[in-house]
Amino acid sequence: MIRLYDTIEPNVIDEELLKLAVEEQGPQEAAGQVAKQEGINFKDVRSLQLDFQNILRIDNLWQFVSLTKLQLDNNIIEKIDGLESLVNLVWLDLSFNNIESIEGLDTLVNLEDLSLFSNRIAKMDAMDSLVKLQVFSIGNNMLDNLLNVIYLRRFKFLRSLNLAGNPICEEEDYKLFVTAYLPDLVYLDFRLIDAHTRELGGTKYQYSIYELKHWENQIQSKLEEEQANIAELEKHKAAYVEYLNGPYLFDSLYLEDVEAAKLAYLPGVPELLETYPFSSLFDYGLIQQEKRKAEVALFYECLEEALQDNRAQGLKTIDDFEKIHSEILNTIRNASDLQVVDTKMNECTEEINRLFDVLMTLEMQLVEQLEESINSFERNITDIVGVFVENVQGLYPFNGCRDLENHHHEKLLEISINTLEKIVKSEFDEDLPDDVRAVFSDKDTVVNAVGASHDIHLLKIDNREDELITKVTSWCTAIVDKVHNDEHNRNRKRVKEINQYVDHLQTELDNFDFGDLID
Repeated sequence: MIRLYDTIEPNVIDEELLKLAVEEQGPQEAAGQVAKQEGINFKDVRSLQLDFQNILRIDNLWQFVSLTKLQLDNNIIEKIDGLESLVNLVWLDLSFNNIESIEGLDTLVNLEDLSLFSNRIAKMDAMDSLVKLQVFSIGNNMLDNLLNVIYLRRFKFLRSLNLAGNPICEEEDYKLFVTAYLPDLVYLDFRLIDAHTRELGGTKYQYSIYELKHWENQIQSKLEEEQANIAELEKHKAAYVEYLNGPYLFDSLYLEDVEAAKLAYLPGVPELLETYPFSSLFDYGLIQQEKRKAEVALFYECLEEALQDNRAQGLKTIDDFEKIHSEILNTIRNASDLQVVDTKMNECTEEINRLFDVLMTLEMQLVEQLEESINSFERNITDIVGVFVENVQGLYPFNGCRDLENHHHEKLLEISINTLEKIVKSEFDEDLPDDVRAVFSDKDTVVNAVGASHDIHLLKIDNREDELITKVTSWCTAIVDKVHNDEHNRNRKRVKEINQYVDHLQTELDNFDFGDLID
């Protein structure tokens, strides 16, 4: 199970080894020669075989982003790493190595077939992201706890499992346990699971499985709830009103307010602490987000419609041209008179020039149409955001929150001054902590403490308002800039395509083979 490398120098996966492997496994003969001449692009390779190479460490595979099959079996690999970029991998063979733990597979979300046969693994874990796993071979390892099989229940598509050669296989109820806890498994240790074995396992472990399912359902419900909360929060963030549907902002005012914490001990202060009125702003923010989404969706719908119409006209123009162009070329091929050839060549050039003019005219018409649509979209989305910002600053509760904070400040100052007077007159019977009582040494100290608390609260309210306005205006600017840039790039690309196509036609015409006519 342990492969030694005392007498053989460990190999590394370098550029030379990768090129050699790709060349040997790629197309041969003429196709292979062409590939060598043009250069090997690792990004296009879909299958790679690196077995029996005495490789100690997985490395330098980051370019193989299209790889779907990778063989690294029969090496001396000790750790699974270096596979992060192979997100399209479907089949991975790491059998006959020196791997001690399962790791480094987090990004392989498309993996369906995994072999870790004949390694030194003692525990099955760290495979949660392999949601498509169907075939798993981990035989001839060091798995000694049958309960570890329960981990595999999360793989809903697992149908073939090989555990043969592990210590757990020596346990009396090994097959019954595995088939009971993995009811969707079809093959175990390369053998078809028969109905009798499945029935015996289900009966023997029915009560423990019932409890396990109950626990799994609770975990799943909690997970779904967490995912729903995350999705809801993302929705609120998109509307820039996150945490404004509850006491979060109000509570945050007191997190770093040392003076407020002291003053909270005074009689009557707890009653002042009430949730700030942000529900109306929260609801309004969500409504405005839907308006922004609708406006963006409508713009892109109109944009796509205009592009499709223009594309259809362009294709028809090219199709009509190619029919005429083909007829003229055929006439030239069959002509026996140089004067006819010369006339048709000129006619062909005129058709190419006419095609260029039509395609460029279509493009300019599209540019004008899209410019009008983009300008209209910019006005609409800017107006929507502007109204939202105006209402945030004026009609909705940030000002109300400030009013409430001012009222709170006045009441708190009144309570604090009254408390000071009672303390001075020895009429205050409440037991206060020493640091709180120190605040009431004189009137200036009391006023400064209450004022400092008030300033902190107003600053946080102002910051939250500024944050909301900055984010929504930045989003507006970003999406408008993106629309303009996308159109600019589209236009440049289209003009380049037209010029390249016309140049190709003209070059083809200039290099036309007149054959026997010239002879």
